[in-house]
Amino acid sequence: MKLPQLEKLVVTALEDIKGRDIEVINTAKLSSLFERIVIACGDSNRQVKSLARNAQDKVREAGGTILSTEGEENGEWVLVDLGDIVVHVMQPAIRSYYNLEELWGSKGPARARKAVSASV
Repeated sequence: MKLPQLEKLVVTALEDIKGRDIEVINTAKLSSLFERIVIACGDSNRQVKSLARNAQDKVREAGGTILSTEGEENGEWVLVDLGDIVVHVMQPAIRSYYNLEELWGSKGPARARKAVSASV
């Protein structure tokens, strides 16, 4: 499956069950390990697990491969490795604490950028 198709599939799978603050970060120039990071929030352990599971299910249905999954047992942060894309589904407090957007050079979710610019 080509990268744009996989990216769209993952984002749609997350949107389908109300994933919040979804952000796609292009890491092609930063890492040779993967091309994109997709980050999304879920409000509870159950929702985080469901979001990650839905993304996996949709990728499998489309003929894609899941390389590995981590964090499903507690549901605060689930990582799904799809090879070219790594999906991080987190609860908001975990996402805020680890701040992956800043680590990978992004400005954060569009909603956060709008809130900052509106308050200036």
